[in-house]
Amino acid sequence: MERSVYVDGAFVPASEARVSVFDHGFLYGDGVFEGIRAYAGRVFRLQEHLDRLYTSAKAILLDVPLDRAAMREVVLESCRRNGLGDAYIRLVISRGRGDLGLDPRKCPRATVVCIADAIALYPPELYERGMKIMTVATRRNGVENLNPRIKSLNYLNNILAKLEGIQAGYAEVLMLNDQGYVVECTGDNVFIVRNGRLVTPPAWIGILEGITRGVVMELAREAGLEVREEVFTRMDVWTADECFLTGTAAEAIPVVECDGRPIGTGRPGPITADLIGRLRALCQREGTPIN
Repeated sequence: MERSVYVDGAFVPASEARVSVFDHGFLYGDGVFEGIRAYAGRVFRLQEHLDRLYTSAKAILLDVPLDRAAMREVVLESCRRNGLGDAYIRLVISRGRGDLGLDPRKCPRATVVCIADAIALYPPELYERGMKIMTVATRRNGVENLNPRIKSLNYLNNILAKLEGIQAGYAEVLMLNDQGYVVECTGDNVFIVRNGRLVTPPAWIGILEGITRGVVMELAREAGLEVREEVFTRMDVWTADECFLTGTAAEAIPVVECDGRPIGTGRPGPITADLIGRLRALCQREGTPIN
């Protein structure tokens, strides 16, 4: 069955979904987006995703033509029309149709697109045995340039880093900021475990404040773990007891090697395994009902 896609107020077959070549999202990456997951007939943390979407839009002075209640219904109806209880949902708000200049004022109305489909970011075996990553030369955009807290359509910084990893044979890579501190990966937040403490980079250093990142921090505290948001270097990753990544698409995945150095025992650690189990259980029981 062909998927149905929402485009500016109407659901159309995926093969007929169209956006103007004059849309500034296409021409300049001028817009914002969210990746959202549904599990077992519920959309996970939908309100948090919508809040981040509208926050990103506010940061770039993008007037979203739908309010949160209407956007929520677009997401749910996208799942209903495609018969999906388990789904990956991509919600895109671009600046809209304009001219060939940069001026956003030439775009009278934003374009809204919602796609509901399936996704498998990494091979299943990597979740079992853990993944290997490397540090790339491409530095993460600085907060004073294009703040990574804005989930914008301009992902070229991430893609350049991703290309380095692909050329070296890695599924994911570690990115640093201009000061040499670990920030995140191309599509995932990063956590390390040291002496029973869970540590992740703080938002101000230049990361996307991941929804799954926040959920894992909640689950860790509920499990009695000390959770810290503090800066660290790749030396701390190399010498960590455990490491894992989180993201909406990736969920949570263990990391067992970085830059050729085994992390901990070189196998997924017990704290990582426990948090992954807690996250999966939560995703199956919590969320906004689709029907």
